[in-house]
Amino acid sequence: MVEARRIGIVGAGLGGTAAAGLLQRAGFEVTLYDQAPAFSRLGAGIQYGPNVMKIMRRLGIEQAIEDASSHPEYWFSRKWDDGAYLSRIPLNAEHARYGATYITIHRGDVHSIMIGAVPPDLVRFGKKLVDFQERANDVLLSFEDGTTDVVDVLVGADGINSRVREKLLGPEAPLFTGWVAHRGVLPMARLSGLEVEPCVKWWSADRHMMAYALDGTREEFYFVTGEPAESWPAGVPWVPSTREAMRESFKGYHELVQAYIDVADTITKWPLYTRNPLPLWHAGRVVLLGDACHPMKPHMAQGAAMAIEDAAMLTRCMTELGTRDLSRTFEAYRAHRIERASRVQQVSNANTWLRNQEDPYWVYGYDIYDVDLTA
Repeated sequence: MVEARRIGIVGAGLGGTAAAGLLQRAGFEVTLYDQAPAFSRLGAGIQYGPNVMKIMRRLGIEQAIEDASSHPEYWFSRKWDDGAYLSRIPLNAEHARYGATYITIHRGDVHSIMIGAVPPDLVRFGKKLVDFQERANDVLLSFEDGTTDVVDVLVGADGINSRVREKLLGPEAPLFTGWVAHRGVLPMARLSGLEVEPCVKWWSADRHMMAYALDGTREEFYFVTGEPAESWPAGVPWVPSTREAMRESFKGYHELVQAYIDVADTITKWPLYTRNPLPLWHAGRVVLLGDACHPMKPHMAQGAAMAIEDAAMLTRCMTELGTRDLSRTFEAYRAHRIERASRVQQVSNANTWLRNQEDPYWVYGYDIYDVDLTA
């Protein structure tokens, strides 16, 4: 078999964009497809630990992301009512130990920097994948607009509702976790005079609120919650919510939590979904990464991180092990990712991360470029 050089990546989210940038720098011919008509500043807050920033270093955008983000010294966990501290976890206070910066940022801002690291002629918007056919020496891609394309390898980075995963394993709806999340972005100026910590999580027995700054000048502030819910209507991605609904859900919470709610202009509510572990991550010339193969609740702030680590490991395996034997290369990728991704998924779904004093080095100190591919 000849070397596979043409790589098609479906899904220009954070994992797919990272894969495109890394694979292109490794010498592959990359095309990144996304169904959106154009790039836009979507989402809200996101956190990148040092484990991710080491990969951004390889893309040449570590400094640009640092310049656009907030750098919390600590992660604080606090009790829901009286604000007593449950933990005080060093983040940038132990920068040298972790080997990179811990940042919080608007997802749209970091995505913009990442998409800018991919040559624009390699990105094709308005391309919604509807089908693909693996042939003897390539994969034929078919898009909703009637166009087709041919690649040697197809990477499914198209999220929890992945069309690529569905084609490999059959249709199966994601599982509602019984949790929902309220989200809100607000101007930091509205919290003037309050002792607002740049990265803090408020906990009670059955719900929480995570709150942090979104940029280095601390102009924007973000909160996201985790709350139990009996059900969610099928096919509804999110709904508008209100301050009143949040006040009811967080009745009795600390005055700072009430302040976040009181000054938020727009509040939305989102369902949290997951999937059971997949029986495979690859088949033939097709391979999955990120939420397409291991979605998780966002309670460790590591969902995007796992997708980006996947992208880096996939690039390493395709570069160092070659692409003549794709089955061997893709199985090495899966084998070197499944234990870590599964552990993060389990801890995230349990929602225990950093609630009490613990050492997060196994997550933040990890460097995917130190992994021995021969092990």
